[in-house]
Parts: sequence; structure tokens; C-alpha cells
Amino acid sequence: MIIKPRTRGFICTTAHPTGCARQVEQQIEYVTAQAALQGPRNVLVIGASTGYGLASRIVAAFGARANTVGVYRPSTAAGTRTASAGWYNSAAFEKAAQEAGLKSFSVTGDAFSDETKAKTAELIRKELGQVDLVIYSVASARRTDPKTGRTYNSVLKPIGPAYTNKTVNFHTGEISTVTLESATEQEIQETVAVMGGDDWKQWIDVLRQAGALAENATTVAYSYIGSQITQPIYREGTIGQAKDHLEATAQALSQELSSGGGRAYVVVSKALVTQSSSAIPVVPLYMSALYKVMKEKGIHEGTIEQMYRLFSERLYTAGNVPVDEKGRIRIDDWEMREDVQAEVSKIWDEITSDNIYDLTDLEGFRREFFQLFGFEMNGVDYEADVDPGVEVPNVK
Repeated sequence: MIIKPRTRGFICTTAHPTGCARQVEQQIEYVTAQAALQGPRNVLVIGASTGYGLASRIVAAFGARANTVGVYRPSTAAGTRTASAGWYNSAAFEKAAQEAGLKSFSVTGDAFSDETKAKTAELIRKELGQVDLVIYSVASARRTDPKTGRTYNSVLKPIGPAYTNKTVNFHTGEISTVTLESATEQEIQETVAVMGGDDWKQWIDVLRQAGALAENATTVAYSYIGSQITQPIYREGTIGQAKDHLEATAQALSQELSSGGGRAYVVVSKALVTQSSSAIPVVPLYMSALYKVMKEKGIHEGTIEQMYRLFSERLYTAGNVPVDEKGRIRIDDWEMREDVQAEVSKIWDEITSDNIYDLTDLEGFRREFFQLFGFEMNGVDYEADVDPGVEVPNVK
């Protein structure tokens, strides 16, 4: 079939297998062009098919020659429905890893379930023995707690007064005003249950009990802080409460793992185009201004550049891992530079629907959004007939 992008609001409902494969190839090409890493040997990535998780897996495998296990939801093609971008990404990764002589395995299922955790721990014990790095990169709006059977739903809302600010339809460039009402206490608690550290800790507990976690293992989870523009709906909102819980979980895990030389960190990254960030009001407009400024200053990074810098300049260097006053690893340092934020704030005050393409890099944001799904990649013939039924090797 000939696959074209189909959008519904801020969601793309189709994905292109060739374009997704090219996206993965480009990330691998970037990593292999850098200096080889002294890093982990066996790596588990929970949430491995897109975004930070996929980039982390690529850096570990092709930068440090590590064996990897990726956990993600299955999403195969059916009839006229394509598979997900994550499925096509994973197929491309597994193929490239095999060709490079690397051990890699995929476990598909609900990362929140006891069944998926047990299956993954068993696979690690059988194929790798133990893992010495665990990446937790799960992005979901809903979670069913396997211990209680209760399903929680997260919300993106401010805590306290309602929040009003500019936002943009990045398909059309039209700027409008959005108001988000204050979250209830139950909504706050449910967002923490979905996006906090509970599931991360459950994964580490299962791996330890199964003997699948090396004593000196490192584990990281990803977070974001952001600028004053987005703080009311992000760090000071419901998601911020979940991220606070994530950071508290990291501290607790570090204490538990420290006797064997293990460690746990929350990694704060820069604003990046992901399926999640594209759907958050205000954020795409902020990111369009940020990308314009950072590109002009020559300090812009995409996901793969961020993850390579995490491994090469933070996690696996001589001496102690550099952290901030709260024990977090900061790779949002370039985004948060005073000169960068000052210029973004100036653009924010001046921006309108009439000048948005002059003042920001909205076109770059829009293109990166479609590239997440394998579209608008250079060198791909989008008029060609392709088979959406791609298989992933080594699925367990």
C-alpha cells in the first residue's frame, strides 16, 4: 500500500516502515561516527521503541557495543491499518543489531503488568545473566496497577489557579489562547500513580528478586523541568507532582542499591519533539521558539545527541557523576542558559500568527513531528508501494 500521514488533532494515526527505518539508521550513523563509549555491557530499556528509550538503546548498543533488551507494546499492522512507529523502529533496530553482531531481544507487552516484568527477568537470566543498566522510559496516559487491579488516568492540569497562555496549532501556524482548569486532588493522585516512580521501583524489585540485576547496576528515568513559560502546566502542575515522586523514588532506589555499588538517577533533558510533548498545550509554541534560538547559537540537540551526551559526559566518565543540588543529572543545561531563555522570552512576547514563521522554527517542529512517524525523511520514496506487515526479529 502507499502510506500517507493521517492526523487526528495532535496524533498521527499512520506510520511509514521505510521512513521509520531511515530514522533509526540516521541515529545509528550519528552514534557510530562519535567516539566509542566505555559503558554498560547488558542493558534493559523499558519503553524502548520511541523517543528517549529508543535513542538510549541505540547509544548503548552502537556506542558501547552493549547487549540490549527492549520492552514495548506490540502494535502490528492489520488490514489497512499500519503498525505503530515504535514497532517499525524496533524492527529496524533489531535488524541493525543483528547485522552488527550484537545480542538484542524484544519483549512485547504491557510494561506495567507483572507478566511482562517476570517474562523480561526470565529472559535476562537466560540470555544475558544480569543487566548493569536499566533505562526506564515509559510514557503512558493510563496505568493499571497489577497489585490492586485499579486503573489510573493522568491529566495535564495546573495546581491552584486556572492557567491561560498562548498555544499554536502546529499544522496551520494559528496562535490562540488556551485555558486549563485546576486539577482536583484525585486527578493529582492519579497522575502521580501513572507517571511517578511506582512502576520504576516495581521493575527494579522484580529484577533484584530474580537475580537479573547486577549489584553495581545503574538505573535512570527521564524527566523535564522547562522554562518559566511552561512551568505552570508542567513542573508546577500535575506532571510536576509526578516528577517529584519520580525523584523521591530515585533517592530511595539509590539507597537500596548503594550497598552493591548501584545507583539511581533522574535525568532532566531538554525540550524535544515527542508524541507526548506535541500534545501538551503551550509546549509546541515554546519549543518552536527554543529551537530557533538554539539552532542559531549552534547548540541545538535532538534526542540521539542528548542521549549520547548523557552516556559520554555524565553516566560513564572518570570520577563521580555530575549532578545538581537535588541529585539529578542535567542535560537541559544548554536550554536553560540565561541567554537562551532571555531570547525565547523576547520572542514569546512578540509572537503572533502573522510572524510565527519568521520568529520561530515552527516548520522545523512540524517536520520533526512527522518524522517521528517515518514521514518527511530525505531519501524515502513516499509514492512507492510498501508492505506495512513488518516483522520484528527476536520478539519474546
